[in-house]
Amino acid sequence: MSNSIKIRGVLVLFCLLLALASLAPTLMRDALPGWWLKAFDPIHLGLDLQGGMHLVLGVDVDKAVESRLDSTIDQVDTLLRDEDVVFKRIERLSAEALAITVYDQQAAAEVDALMQENFSSLEAMTVGGEGGYIRKNYRFSDREIVQIKDYAVRQALETMRNRVDQFGVSEPLLQRQSDNRILIQLPGVKDPQRAVDLLGKTARLEFKLVAENADPSLAAKGQLPAGTSLLYERRVDSRTGQVTEIPLVVYERSVLTGDLLSDAQVRIDTRFNEPYVAIDFNAVGAQRFDQVTAANVGKRMAIVLDDTIYSAPSIRERISGGSAQISGSFTEQEATDLAIVLRAGSLPAPVRILEDRTVGPSLGHDSIAQGIKSVLIGGVLVILLMLVYYRGAGLVANVALALNVVFILAMLSLFKATLTLPGLAGIVLTVGMAVDANVLIFERVREELRHGKTARNAIDAGFAKAFVTIVDANITTLIAALVLFQFGTGPVKGFAVTLSIGILASMFTAIFVARWIFDLFLEGRKVEKLSI
Repeated sequence: MSNSIKIRGVLVLFCLLLALASLAPTLMRDALPGWWLKAFDPIHLGLDLQGGMHLVLGVDVDKAVESRLDSTIDQVDTLLRDEDVVFKRIERLSAEALAITVYDQQAAAEVDALMQENFSSLEAMTVGGEGGYIRKNYRFSDREIVQIKDYAVRQALETMRNRVDQFGVSEPLLQRQSDNRILIQLPGVKDPQRAVDLLGKTARLEFKLVAENADPSLAAKGQLPAGTSLLYERRVDSRTGQVTEIPLVVYERSVLTGDLLSDAQVRIDTRFNEPYVAIDFNAVGAQRFDQVTAANVGKRMAIVLDDTIYSAPSIRERISGGSAQISGSFTEQEATDLAIVLRAGSLPAPVRILEDRTVGPSLGHDSIAQGIKSVLIGGVLVILLMLVYYRGAGLVANVALALNVVFILAMLSLFKATLTLPGLAGIVLTVGMAVDANVLIFERVREELRHGKTARNAIDAGFAKAFVTIVDANITTLIAALVLFQFGTGPVKGFAVTLSIGILASMFTAIFVARWIFDLFLEGRKVEKLSI
C-alpha cells in the first residue's frame, strides 16, 4: 500500500474518531467521565427544539433623556458653585429642557459662557423671567436626544447580555429590533419567572442621606421639605417571611450611584447566618464614598435600589477602602440575583415586557422527532437511488454520505453552534446536495470509460475534471450561506449554520474520502471493469 493512501487513511480515521468523541456527550452523556464532558460539549439545541423563553422588551427611552437631564442639572449646579456664580435656582422645565434663574445680567452672561464651554449638547432657548429675575432656558439639541435614546437601547442590550451570561443560559439570543425593542430568547430556562424578574429589574442603585428631622406623615399633605421625597424601607421577618415597609424621608439628590461599582458578591453573615451583598467601588467611587462618610458621621445613609430602601444604616465612622454591604433579610437566591444585576450594571432606562412566551419542551421533542424522521426518509431515498443507479460506486457515495452527516453533527458540537428547527431543514437539504459532487464525478468517470480508458485512469480523470466544477458550485453556495448567517436573524441564521457546515463536510467527504476509498480498492488490483 502506498504512503499516500496510508496518510489519507490515517487522516480520515482521525476525523472520524474526533467526530465520534465530540458526539459522545450528546448520545451518551451519563456514561462519560467528567474530563470528557469538559473537553467536548453536547450539541446545543435552540429555543424551538428544547423549549425556553421568548421575550420582547421595550426600552423607555424618554426616561433615559430625563435621567440624562437630571444628571446634567447636578453637574451644572456643581459647576456654578465651583465658579462662584450667584444664582437663585436650577429647575427642570421638561424632559429635555432646564432653566437657570439668576439675579442680574452679569450673572446671566457668566452662565451663558460656562454653559457654552462645558455643555455643548445644550442649546440656549428664549430668555424669560419674573419679579426682576432672569431665567436662562436650555434644551438638549435634537441630535443629542437621538444619540441619548440610541445609546440607551444599546446600553440596555449590553446590560441584558451581561445579566443573561451570569444567569448561566447557554446559547441565548439577544437582538435589537425596531421601535426601541430588544428580542431575548433563552433556551432551556427552568424558572421563567426568575428570568423575567432578573431581566426586567432596572437595578438603579443609589446612596441617599436620610432627612432625620422630616416627618413622613407630611408626605400625604404635600408638605415635605424641598429637595426630599418619601421612600419605603423593605424589611422581611426571617421567621415568618412577612414583608413590612417603613416610610423614610430621604434627600432626592444621590450622594453616590451604582455606576461607580466594580464588583458585587454574595456573602454570609456569620452572626445571623443570613446572606448579604458585599459591594466594592472603583477608584472614583471609593474616593467619593470616603468623602461622603467622612462628612456625614452620625447620620443615616439609605441604600436605595429602584426606589426601594434595602437598608438605612447609621454612619458611625469614616469608611475608607471603597467597600460596603447591602443587607435586607434576603433569601440566598434573592441575594444572588441582586449581585448579578449589580455586577451587570443598571439599565439606563426602565424596560417593559411587551411579549412573554414560554415554549414547552414537548413541542421541541415533537420537532426533533419530525426532523429526524425527515432526515432518515430523505437519506434512505438518496441511498436507494445511488445504489440502483450507480451500483458499486453508489455504495462508495453512500458511505461518504453517512460520514457527511456524522461530520455535520460533530462540527455543530465542536463549534458550539446551536441546532434549530430550520437547522434540521438545512441538514435535510445538505443530505440531498451531498451526492451532487459524487454524481458529477461518476458521470465524468463513465465518460472516460466510454472512451476506452482503464478503471484507474478513468477514476483519476473523473475526479480531476469534476474538481473545479464541484469547488465552484459549493463555494458560491457557501458564500450565499455566509451572507444569510451575517445578516439573517433567528430561523434564517439557524438554517445558514447547518448549510455552511454541511457544504464544507460534503466537499470533504465527496472529494477526499470517496477518492481515498476508490484508491484503496484499486491499490494492488488489476481491475478491468468498474461497477458504476
